[in-house]
Amino acid sequence: MSSSTNPHPEDRPVRAYLLKKLCSDDEGLFALGVSIARVVQMADSDDQGTQSLAYHVLSDVALTQKILRLANTPQYRQASGAPVTTISHAISLLGFDNVKTTALAMLLVDTLSNSKHAQSVRVELEAALCASLVGREMARYSPYPKAEEAAIGALFKNLGPLLIASREHERFREINALMAAGQHSQAQASQMILGSTYDSLTAAVLREWKIPDVIVRSLAPLPTGTLRAPPDRAEWMRQVVSLGMEAARALTRMGGAGADDARLLHQRFGNALGLEREQLSKVLAGARSSMDALLNSMQLDGAAGGVASTPGDPYAEAAAAHGAAGTLPSVLALASLDAGTKEGAFPSGKPFDAREQLLAGVQELTEMRVQGKARVNELIQQVLETLYRSLGFRFATVCLKDTKAGQFRARIALGDKAAQRQERFVFPLQGKDLFHLALENDADLMIADASAAKIRDLLPPWHLELLPDARSFIVLPLVVQGVQLGLFYADRAQPAPEGVPPDETSLIRALKAQVLAALSP
Repeated sequence: MSSSTNPHPEDRPVRAYLLKKLCSDDEGLFALGVSIARVVQMADSDDQGTQSLAYHVLSDVALTQKILRLANTPQYRQASGAPVTTISHAISLLGFDNVKTTALAMLLVDTLSNSKHAQSVRVELEAALCASLVGREMARYSPYPKAEEAAIGALFKNLGPLLIASREHERFREINALMAAGQHSQAQASQMILGSTYDSLTAAVLREWKIPDVIVRSLAPLPTGTLRAPPDRAEWMRQVVSLGMEAARALTRMGGAGADDARLLHQRFGNALGLEREQLSKVLAGARSSMDALLNSMQLDGAAGGVASTPGDPYAEAAAAHGAAGTLPSVLALASLDAGTKEGAFPSGKPFDAREQLLAGVQELTEMRVQGKARVNELIQQVLETLYRSLGFRFATVCLKDTKAGQFRARIALGDKAAQRQERFVFPLQGKDLFHLALENDADLMIADASAAKIRDLLPPWHLELLPDARSFIVLPLVVQGVQLGLFYADRAQPAPEGVPPDETSLIRALKAQVLAALSP
């Protein structure tokens, strides 16, 4: 039987030159793979998982702003109306897996959205994002643990078309032309043009990126027609990933999903996944609502017009023919937002609106403590984040006493080279340097110029070696009833002659007071 009629063409290995071009020769995609692998491997293991995810998000200013905007949308905002100003609180509010999957989606958007074939890439990105949201909704009905992995699998299900649309657009057009003629399925068309199916390309790229096999296997194509109940978790994930992709194509199509779409999806997946017709409708509505909330958090108005594209872009031509770019706003518009820039900052890096950011952080922490929602570790993490972001520091850490080892040791760190600096940010319990003087006198220090001779003479050798370029910093001792428990430290690579005015000093001390209250016996 020829490839034009065979519904399941023989799948061949991805051609080496294509895989090399996508994974090795393209620096942007190589970096994307490294970042995606790091996020995928993060496990929700108590505080450590949250800290790792928070650190990754905070290392990208634009991503930080997007996650915070999402946490402050009406769908997620707390009943009290208190703003969410820290990533730790956003993770607590949205859920670890939600933030993790959203971060992965944004990595795809930020890397691929600047393609000159933006309209085609936009459609594939929207489908990938929407599929992941269907997967997340389906996780609520799963009898298996760690069902949220299905949302990650669904996000990657469309990676093959997405990469080809972005990096090999002429081939993408040829594949779409074959499909549009009605004689070839997507698998057949991609096999003919690329030498392997989109599914095989996706799996090969993900393996190059070191994505766990359980996720890669979930992307394998399913047989046509009505499906049988999955015998195990792996097959359940595979069915949910395919449902996510098929539902996403309907939800993101011009005009949106119709009654026939829901009927066909239920006919194919309903019995296998134990979904009543109403439950499936609820899944689709939940995914659509989440999609709108996500895009609204990026301050989109629902229009995708104005996206530049090259002549011959099949999606751009289709959009123009219909006089609209689709019912869902463009994920690509995320890239045009001025999300990563500040309203303004001093040469030191301290934002002009530091007071407003500090005030929002104090209000948020106060609300959390009143509601009894935060453990001590969470409070410490959030205070550190608030100081780091609100005052524009390049590195921030909290040191706590390790009585057994006879030293103060950094426990959490954010910012530039955080992991390396945290490991070496250790000093003895006793001494006569700036840090010990601050602890002994319970004195909050705001050093505007660390190169001043009198200040430099008080800096210990370990600090001069570890942070030789620190030009301004703060030290906030944590002392409860005379007992030295540790300190907050944060610095910049530039002096800060603007200083810290009294109102900001009061807010900084109010942040510290929240931690002291939680630490008090």
